[in-house]
Amino acid sequence: MTERRAFGRLAEDAAPEMSRKEFEELGGKRLVYVRPVMVADVADDLVDEESDLTLDLPEDAILYSVHAANGERIALVGDRALAFAAARQHEMNPVSVH
Repeated sequence: MTERRAFGRLAEDAAPEMSRKEFEELGGKRLVYVRPVMVADVADDLVDEESDLTLDLPEDAILYSVHAANGERIALVGDRALAFAAARQHEMNPVSVH
């Protein structure tokens, strides 16, 4: 039998995996996640269908996506510091994910 280690401990000592619901509730409704995304991956979300307004950005440009704990994207921002500042301005606690 092979030993699995989790952060230097045996896997049996590690905390059990969290359910999706438990993860969503971690940090309450004020916790948001900020992660970099490529424009090419979110290009469809950069079009305002009501006004036909389209942002013309290079596909290899990086934006920062702000997500609620349940994974729902709540914002796309052009700058990481601005994403964190906007979250804090709305009384949210941003954390970075990769």
